[in-house]
Amino acid sequence: MERIVGARVRVKYSQQMSFGPLKTRRTLLGLGAALLLAWCVGMLARGYWTPDEPREADLAWRMSWQADQAVPLLAGEAFCEKPPLTYWLAAVPIRWLGPQAWAARLPNLLYALITALGVGLLASRCAGRFAGWVGAATVSTFLLSYQVAIWLATDAPLLAAVSVALLGAYIGFYAASRAQRLRGYTLMHIALGLGFLSKSAVVWMVPALALLTLGIWEKRWRELIRWELYIGLLIQAAIILSWVWFVYRGSDGVEHLRIFFWNNLVGRFAPVDAPPDLQYAMAHRNTPGKYLIELPVYLFPWTLLVIAAARRAWRQRRSLKDPRAVRFALAASLPPLLLLSFAATARNIYLAPALPGFALFLAWWARDILPGPDRWEVRALRATAAMLLLGVALFAAALIVIAGDAWSTMSGHASYITISAVGLLAAAVLALRAWAAARNQPVHAQWALFLAYCVLLIGPASQVYTQVDRWQDLGKISREIAADTVGKPLILLAPDETTRAMIDLYARQSVDRIAGPLDAAGIGRIHALAAAAPDSRFLVLLPGQSPRLPWRRRAPEMSAPPAWAEAGLRIAKHYALPNGRRYALLEVTP
Repeated sequence: MERIVGARVRVKYSQQMSFGPLKTRRTLLGLGAALLLAWCVGMLARGYWTPDEPREADLAWRMSWQADQAVPLLAGEAFCEKPPLTYWLAAVPIRWLGPQAWAARLPNLLYALITALGVGLLASRCAGRFAGWVGAATVSTFLLSYQVAIWLATDAPLLAAVSVALLGAYIGFYAASRAQRLRGYTLMHIALGLGFLSKSAVVWMVPALALLTLGIWEKRWRELIRWELYIGLLIQAAIILSWVWFVYRGSDGVEHLRIFFWNNLVGRFAPVDAPPDLQYAMAHRNTPGKYLIELPVYLFPWTLLVIAAARRAWRQRRSLKDPRAVRFALAASLPPLLLLSFAATARNIYLAPALPGFALFLAWWARDILPGPDRWEVRALRATAAMLLLGVALFAAALIVIAGDAWSTMSGHASYITISAVGLLAAAVLALRAWAAARNQPVHAQWALFLAYCVLLIGPASQVYTQVDRWQDLGKISREIAADTVGKPLILLAPDETTRAMIDLYARQSVDRIAGPLDAAGIGRIHALAAAAPDSRFLVLLPGQSPRLPWRRRAPEMSAPPAWAEAGLRIAKHYALPNGRRYALLEVTP
């Protein structure tokens, strides 16, 4: 007990000696304001972007008025890839404010806040209040976690649920009393139950592996068989089975459950017997070492600081002052990374639930260097500042290219230049201040690095988003298609999920579709539909085109006749977004 009290006193003393002018209230307000502005720009200042967001938007919009709330619907057909919690919550603002992108993403602000608070409280328990602030800031600004937070998808609530579940797991595993252990594990199970309704059983991966790893590492096998750890499964069962029951009672309930739990869950890790469109293991194929190779990108811009934390933990492995923080951080990050490396499928967002572990690891390091970083850690701080300066240069180049490509159609030239210039200049100044403070004022250096990154996400990024919206404006194309097909049957040829969603969301809900590929059977169906309704219109997605950059020539048009031309169709009208999707509206050749 004396050692614990002494360690807390040393932590508090080191924090007071290292904060300097960074007072608690001002630091907290600055942290919150910077994160809130960065989140709002990414969530509320742009439209729906491909991939996935148009599909998620249609699912949420349908959920706002469909009768059966148990199974999400994509363009009127059951979509059994994900449970419905994300769509339930997104449907609430859509019901009152309409299907605008900013309205659908309003719940993302809640998810991001819960994630930051969960990791912040966890880091605070492990390594002190300053570490809590660093943990909240870090988990919110990793490149991958920021992408998850601002994207309309099921990963944002999943990350929030895992963050809270890890907090509960830590409280329960290191509890000093039975009541505290029960409270911690109960919190974990509530979070896991809600996380299951967001993205199925993947929510169990990180907390379960963390507890198992800690039990083995610390040889505390008894912690893995305590009744307090498992009694909360009743709460999870009540949450999950209630939804399962409503799915089962609906039409095709057994088939929907099979897709939810077999094709989409087991099928992510190994090939299963299923139709081609339900073979999830065939998409996003994994390769050995993919996650490890891409990990530096996921952890940007704090990659070098995580490496510095690993170096410090290794050098102090026999004399760690707070081994719990390091062990819990590694148990929550490395086993999921190893497990995902052996999965059949791989996407960057699959690793998002492991990010709280990396954030906790970096928070421990930030607290541990308060007495003074060594020369390698100073170099890591300065190299991170250099990376942010490079980010300033890349943002400047992107803003110049975008302006050169679309200057004639842009409005608000003055605001574009002003916001971009001020943001780039402020980020550069803050990065240089971090470089100067790295040796003697590590707290100031970390604070300046965080602010520099947030300034990039708020200022220059907002102008990039505004222009990219022109390349992603699927609503414009859909409304033109709706106007050109008034009173005529519309058939979608081999549509992807984005095409189905944009037509359903913006054009019309009553369409037919011919699934791809357009083989002999598909061409035969085209003939049958054309014979039954000669005035039918067929919509097909054309091959993509490369961005029209000044040094790049336009890609040549298709040379070989497409399959729909063999079916007797010809192009009636083209639709295209600048540097974006292209569609053709087809009619029957006379």
